[in-house]
Amino acid sequence: MNETVFTYAAPALKFGAGASAEVGHDLAAFGARRVLLVTDPGVAATGHPARIAEGITARGLEVTTYAEARVEPTDESLGRAVEFGRDAGPFDAIVAVGGGSSIDTAKAVNLLVTNPGELMDYINAPVGRAQPPAHALLPLVAIPTTTGTGSESTTICVLDVLSLKVKTGISHPALRPRLAVVDPTLTMTQPAMVTAAAGMDILCHALESYTARWFADFDAKRPEQRVPYCGANPIADMWSERALALLAGAFRAAVRDGSDALAREQMALAATFAGLGFGNAGVHIPHANAYPIAGRVREFRPEGYPPDEPIVPHGMAVSLTAPEAFRFTFDAAPERHLRAAALLDPDAGAGPDVLPGVLAALMRDVGLPGGLAQVGYGEADVDDLVAGALQQQRLLATAPKPVTDEDLAGIIRRSMENW
Repeated sequence: MNETVFTYAAPALKFGAGASAEVGHDLAAFGARRVLLVTDPGVAATGHPARIAEGITARGLEVTTYAEARVEPTDESLGRAVEFGRDAGPFDAIVAVGGGSSIDTAKAVNLLVTNPGELMDYINAPVGRAQPPAHALLPLVAIPTTTGTGSESTTICVLDVLSLKVKTGISHPALRPRLAVVDPTLTMTQPAMVTAAAGMDILCHALESYTARWFADFDAKRPEQRVPYCGANPIADMWSERALALLAGAFRAAVRDGSDALAREQMALAATFAGLGFGNAGVHIPHANAYPIAGRVREFRPEGYPPDEPIVPHGMAVSLTAPEAFRFTFDAAPERHLRAAALLDPDAGAGPDVLPGVLAALMRDVGLPGGLAQVGYGEADVDDLVAGALQQQRLLATAPKPVTDEDLAGIIRRSMENW
């Protein structure tokens, strides 16, 4: 019997210039008195977290700041953040200010200051034990300063497990923020390459959720079996289509001129809309591939990111196999692939090469690497990358057609040089 039910959930949302100045009021309405603010050193340097903390204290609340979140979190960095939260607490609420890394760090802290155990207890299987939280989490307010990850809308916390050289995550509805505060003015300091990589994350969120397996094609579930990623559905489709339309007009402009306030606002809206879509429908092959691409990086250091450690930023990692992934999935839903291509480029045309071509042109225009080889991978890495992607069964299950290890190897090989 096939599924007949889909689910949809989202945080409360406050959007617009100056929205971040109202967080103290929102926290007071939750009954909070002691607040933990989580951010990273780069975002802290912009002054945004300090200004937001001042606004919270002006409402009579006490704020403790943890400013050591790591860009692309690891089990070690999250462990340090959790230890800080446990030692400095108790708290009544948590505020995350930053990109997906800061928001995901705050999610992990929230989980483990309110529940017993360690990270591996909650990390998705087969890497971890996928244990659900036993106790309620604190209210989490997520304030993104980058336009891309959608973490302010989702139930996901992504991290690298260093000893296994694998990127994985924690997924549970309890991790979803209580409130997302999207203030486009906070993104004006985002470097061009960060805008490009994060923008590709928005794009792939929208494309993957739009082309995901239709919810009614899954086997029927009992109520207790329902998961946040339920497959493509009419409500998620609406958000994804609108995100793609906004990206078509704003993405190149935001990368070209970071001071373009209208482009920044449209990118922030696109990120929010895509998050509201994929946070319920799910993502699939490009994101599954991105985890080992980011987790096994050796020397690559992109402009605009901290130079002290090699990194393939998440949005960049997602984009590198996206053209070939969508060439592979085309025959599962041709009309959706063509509709998505037309939203991005009305003159795109028809056929299985159209969406990959639109993506490659956009990646070129915003300055992203043209393939896996340009971030340090080669033929000798294919087996390891496939093995890492195969660990992301939660994501691959949402693909619109079955994906074998041979299919993944072909996608990865063809992605060594996209142009």
